[in-house]
Amino acid sequence: MKLSTTRCLLGTALAFAASFCLSCSSNDGVAPPEYVTGKNVYTTEVDGDAREYIVHVPTGYDPNSATPAVLMLHGGGGSGEGMYSNSGWKEVGESQTILTIFPTALEYCYTNWLGQTRFATRWHSLNRSVFCVGQTLKDDVAFLRQLIAELKRNYNVDADRLYMVGFSSGGQMVSRCALEMSDLLTAVVQSGGSSIPDDVGGPPELLPVAFEVGSRDSRWVGVGNELPMADFEAAMAGDPFFEVVSDHVRTFDFEQTYAVSGDSTVALTALFKGVPDPGREFAFTLVKGLEHKYPNTANHPRYGAEENWRWLRQFRRR
Repeated sequence: MKLSTTRCLLGTALAFAASFCLSCSSNDGVAPPEYVTGKNVYTTEVDGDAREYIVHVPTGYDPNSATPAVLMLHGGGGSGEGMYSNSGWKEVGESQTILTIFPTALEYCYTNWLGQTRFATRWHSLNRSVFCVGQTLKDDVAFLRQLIAELKRNYNVDADRLYMVGFSSGGQMVSRCALEMSDLLTAVVQSGGSSIPDDVGGPPELLPVAFEVGSRDSRWVGVGNELPMADFEAAMAGDPFFEVVSDHVRTFDFEQTYAVSGDSTVALTALFKGVPDPGREFAFTLVKGLEHKYPNTANHPRYGAEENWRWLRQFRRR
């Protein structure tokens, strides 16, 4: 159930006046849609917890036209607000007329990759071993399913073009959603994080999946290290990426063989085709010089949102 909406009006006084009319009663007695162009903040209750998410409505949004939507999940210690401000997705949403959604995880006690105990936001993904003993883990799949149901009630969402992207802990959560929400999602991108345990079976529906990581991502290649781009294919056959590749190939039914493309001074991608549908794919990308960050041109030359959308938009559910 939608509990509240914060309306943040963007632009000039003229834009404000136009947005204000959304709250006026229509002449035909039909209630106007409860959104404004730009930033809309929602709170919903899931299992007794108040959960927050942001929806950015692009200027070109037409409530009479089915519109693609992208959910962007933040990393550990982050927030929907942070991703709204810094990921670059709302800007891509504006330019491409996409509804972009930025949910926030709950706070937990957990152990980070350095062995340090933290109390901060983190998604309840399949990587459950990091949480402190005694933590009551809430169902983030239920939250995201409820969010999508509300999104479809409030906006004209194209159900055949509903995508999810996640960074770090958010990337791990995307892994879980690819398994448990494949009935809703069209394709997913994991950036800097992925988690598929060996004992997890395949999803009810097989999705296109992408995983991207930086050649200087300390979580994967060690502190202060950089994986040479020339070692990309060798890395897929051993540490640190062998399990990521083999788990995706096995779980989502991709071919064992692959083709590598790209520019070694920018990024290389290994492309695995789906079985039996070669139109479905697993794209595994190594980005040169990228640390453990979601790239937004300010922290790295790569524009992650733009590159991710270029890959995602080629897929439809039907």
